[in-house]
Amino acid sequence: MLIDSYDRVVDYIRISVTERCNFRCNYCMPEKPFSWVPKENLLTFEELFEFVKVCIDEGVKKIRITGGEPLLREGLDTFIKMIYDYAPEIDLAMTTNAFLLKGAAQKLKDAGLKRINVSIDTLKPEVARDIAGKDVLENVLAGVEEALKVGLKVKVNMVPMKTVNAEEIIDVLEYCKARGMSIRFIEYMENQHAKAEIKGLKSPELLALLREKYSFSDDGFDGASPSHYYTMDDGYRFGIIEPYEDDFCKQCNRIRLTAEGNLIPCLYFDEAMSIGEAVKRGDIKGATAVLKEVVRTKPEKNRWGGEDGESSNRAFYETGG
Repeated sequence: MLIDSYDRVVDYIRISVTERCNFRCNYCMPEKPFSWVPKENLLTFEELFEFVKVCIDEGVKKIRITGGEPLLREGLDTFIKMIYDYAPEIDLAMTTNAFLLKGAAQKLKDAGLKRINVSIDTLKPEVARDIAGKDVLENVLAGVEEALKVGLKVKVNMVPMKTVNAEEIIDVLEYCKARGMSIRFIEYMENQHAKAEIKGLKSPELLALLREKYSFSDDGFDGASPSHYYTMDDGYRFGIIEPYEDDFCKQCNRIRLTAEGNLIPCLYFDEAMSIGEAVKRGDIKGATAVLKEVVRTKPEKNRWGGEDGESSNRAFYETGG
């Protein structure tokens, strides 16, 4: 079992299989050129799998595949099947922008993927184009429908932004509700790679808008999930992720691995240790030692919020957010 110095059990790893993305979302990486890390710099799926086995053997129960956009990496379903065949009980999920999902959903389901998270920040094609840097909405929605059709569980993330999509909060919620998908509203996370003019909605503003149409109860947090949950009178449940609140970090149970092998203890922090060289030379004992050290030194909380709050230099496209 992996336990950090604050007695939190770390049983969840997010694995970024690529930093490449086919979107240029204005809250993530709007100015980044369409370039990528050379393939030889990345851990192969076989190398990643050797480390995944270590994590599972040390007590990891949940694995999420992220990017960049993970579907840009060829053979992803093979990697997922490796994990599933080794530990079919693992909660195996993926975060995707869904642009390529329609053609991949069945293969992913057959490989053992159980759940996906998809970002839907708008239902208006022109707004989606402004956010992502190109026409994407038709493909995204088609991918979501295909995922539901093949039996994948789908959760939607939305980042509400003033003057961009704030007026669509209820529309996107109703879209999700009609399809049996849960939704989480994510407060915009200040970072140095985003457009400077972006202003996100904070939780109180968001809840005020939702109360104009709905009545709901406050359920608080659910286990180690970062979401603050609410239940409507009809039983539908939505969540809000508030990275600026102290409770966001209190139950954190996750670490992150980049495609190049950097193991990161916190979404905010730039600090990392590499398991890359150890894995490449077959030194599983060395990789295990790095894993345990990263867990041991995992910070109590991020640096967002408060008087000393900062804008993160973390490139979320390297760690999957």
